[in-house]
Amino acid sequence: MTLSLRTVAFIFLTFLVGSAAAQFQPQVGQAGKDVIWVPTPDEVVDRMLTMAQVTPQDFVMDLGAGDGKIAIAAAKKFGARAVGIEYNPDMAKHANANATAAGVAGNGPGKALIRQGDIFQTDFSQATVITLYLLPALNMKLRPQLLAMRPGTRVVSHSFTMEDWEADEISTLDGRRAYFWVVPANVMGNWTFEANNQRMDMALEQTFQKVSGTVSLAPIHAGLRDIRLRGPFIQFAYVGQDGVRRDFTGRVSAQKMEGSFRDEKGAEGKWTAAKK
Repeated sequence: MTLSLRTVAFIFLTFLVGSAAAQFQPQVGQAGKDVIWVPTPDEVVDRMLTMAQVTPQDFVMDLGAGDGKIAIAAAKKFGARAVGIEYNPDMAKHANANATAAGVAGNGPGKALIRQGDIFQTDFSQATVITLYLLPALNMKLRPQLLAMRPGTRVVSHSFTMEDWEADEISTLDGRRAYFWVVPANVMGNWTFEANNQRMDMALEQTFQKVSGTVSLAPIHAGLRDIRLRGPFIQFAYVGQDGVRRDFTGRVSAQKMEGSFRDEKGAEGKWTAAKK
């Protein structure tokens, strides 16, 4: 068999590229664009993905992917589609080689792909789970984009917080912490609320997932009790002028809310709300 010069040149170039990739070995503490590289221990990776309750239906994006271990674990152990974003091109090649060695290289369910890129220039709005191991200042720089994501998106950070956006869960393992948040819906403002054949005004104040508010029961404004907002899901209660407590559960969808209620005497019904 005779090989053309072009074929020989291609094989030689491929060998050189492969050899260069094989020679690259990341060093703990090596400088990156905004952070140094320190790998997350395997048991912490597992806990982070477990906290986020990752499933094969999820699209996980790891911002600052390093050697790819979080994306690889999301694909291999949890069956998710996983994409990591890594600024260092040599590290990105190394991470994809790790994905290949783990048998999960690719772009799709149960696959992991590491893309070379800048996390601050990356569109991650379609992810259902975001994982991070960055510095506090970088978490805060990303926070507006995270809060603008689809309500219910899950975010997990190794070691570092989001300051006054309090975590929904903190797990500790061998002295290391993992922080978990669910992106809350935006419910702050004034709403027209209808339930039990009554139309009322409802006013909600919001600080991240923490909500307080009132509902108008002329001539008073009754305080809402036991309010909980988790992603797009909301629940609250109030005691009416008749002295009966009513508990409401529902879902937020942009400028509307709707759901069902039940009072302490067993009566049930539907409710809706529209943002003014």
